[in-house]
Amino acid sequence: MTRAICLAIALAFIPACATTGERLPLRPLPDDEGAALPYAELLTRARVQATAATEAFYVNKWTDLEEAAKGLEQTARFLGKAADVPANQKDKLPIMAGDLAKDAVKLREAAKAQDVEKVQEIQQRVHLKVRELRLDG
Repeated sequence: MTRAICLAIALAFIPACATTGERLPLRPLPDDEGAALPYAELLTRARVQATAATEAFYVNKWTDLEEAAKGLEQTARFLGKAADVPANQKDKLPIMAGDLAKDAVKLREAAKAQDVEKVQEIQQRVHLKVRELRLDG
């Protein structure tokens, strides 16, 4: 009975926490782009940034979209030099990270121009690239 009450209380508070629409800020990346950060951390960061870009696009927050794209570009540069890269990603990582960085630049430019069609096209590529970089290959 007590477990059921605790579960009911927990479930009552979860939606309240989830509906704020606010994200925790990402930890800043170091100024030294030669630093090797963990692959999993960078991949998670890229997912968060790609999602933030999409959310900004949905509500026409073009400046936020530009910022998300700028962050994604930086993350992609670090991703190319990541530590603890899964074996199934090692060979293709430099090319994939480079392509992701290029698309992030294009996304930022399209956001600046408020080009809806171009943003949609680029975001699709970005999400597919980030998906392809997943840990389980």
